[in-house]
Amino acid sequence: MLCPRCSHENTRVIDSRMQASTNAIKRRRECRKCHTRFTTYERCEDPLEVVKSSGVRQPFDRTKLFAGIMHASSKRDIDVNQINALIDDIEQELKSHARTTVSSHEIGDMVLKRLETLDKVAYIRFASVYRDFKDIDEFLSELGKLR
Repeated sequence: MLCPRCSHENTRVIDSRMQASTNAIKRRRECRKCHTRFTTYERCEDPLEVVKSSGVRQPFDRTKLFAGIMHASSKRDIDVNQINALIDDIEQELKSHARTTVSSHEIGDMVLKRLETLDKVAYIRFASVYRDFKDIDEFLSELGKLR
């Protein structure tokens, strides 16, 4: 693991804890050169491919999903831990089906379903990008569904 401050490759693990809610191991590390302390998370990776609407296949990328949800929930009262829990829930559901491929459409629907209960504004922001509204009528229709 490279130090985020000085890029030195010799670090030591100070503490490790299992994060039951995120199905990850949280490690506190310290750089042996500059003594900067930082946190890393270790997760088990199961190969899951996402099939985009264009037909292109890409590996499932948690960070892309995180970035999209963060963008939709900017300036909202949503904690990063809530977003991580939402993504963990989606990952668990995907893994429970024991599939190797999933469509980006399915993932988008899963995000919308969870955002609808978490924050309506984040839901509509995500939906506006995900569903690619063509005009105000489509946008108003989606707003009407929320009521």
